[in-house]
Amino acid sequence: MQWSEQVIDWRADGRLVQLGVTRCGSGPPLLLLPALSSISTRREMRALQSRLGAHFSTTSIDWPGFGDLPRPKVDWRPALYAEFLQFVLTSVTKPDVTVAAGHAAGYALAQAADRPGSLGRLGLLAPTWRGPLPTMAGKRMPLFGRLAKAVDLPVAGAAFYGLNVNRPVIGMMARGHVYVDPAWLTGERMADKRRVTEARGARHASFRFVTGELDLFTTRDDYLAAARRVPGKILLLYGEATPRKSKAEMAALATLDNVSTTVLTRGKLSFYEEFPDDTAKALLSALASRELSGKAD
Repeated sequence: MQWSEQVIDWRADGRLVQLGVTRCGSGPPLLLLPALSSISTRREMRALQSRLGAHFSTTSIDWPGFGDLPRPKVDWRPALYAEFLQFVLTSVTKPDVTVAAGHAAGYALAQAADRPGSLGRLGLLAPTWRGPLPTMAGKRMPLFGRLAKAVDLPVAGAAFYGLNVNRPVIGMMARGHVYVDPAWLTGERMADKRRVTEARGARHASFRFVTGELDLFTTRDDYLAAARRVPGKILLLYGEATPRKSKAEMAALATLDNVSTTVLTRGKLSFYEEFPDDTAKALLSALASRELSGKAD
């Protein structure tokens, strides 16, 4: 299977942002949107992308402020990410299918609700709508926003950020929330994730995600209301071992009439990275079904 790598330019608040794009496969176009987190890049989609590439012409792309390239200091906020997704859909690919993971799901839902059909069929992998700190606290707090701004400071901010993305902290969070196998994120995988967190400018978007400053929705009701407005069936996949609070939000989404849900027998928040075969099988099966294909009975 042939792979291609590309770097594209985009502007946020007038600042040039360079973003990595990976393509592979042939067939109908499929867009992969990785999660927004301190250790996320399009590469977390690579194993899944290789499997989907046997059936689709796939494109995976990094989010601004994330990825593996240097990032400018920008006041990253939801409006910029919604604007970026519009750019992707007009200038990078026009997908028949979009698969969004983690926090990318909220932006995908809003896009699909406001501009029906622009994403094609929509699949959500372990979707979240609220950042880690608001999820842990059960609410948004003014302190979180102040912490996000503090990380922008040139010396103290960088040091504070470093305390939150060192090897022990990443390992602890990965074992608790992200991967089922405690040994999965070791060796070269851990080194790769560390390189992501250490890229120049990484702290500005990363900590805004952690503190909830990149949350497109402020309440569960708003999040579910957007999902209800999406025409056609939404495919929802998540792992049985998903952390309790996040799993409750996914279960709430699963109750909607226009959501078709598959719960995999293993996996946490990054089940698609740890178990790409299981994920690809579930996705391809659902996309082939009449219910999600858009075909009439």
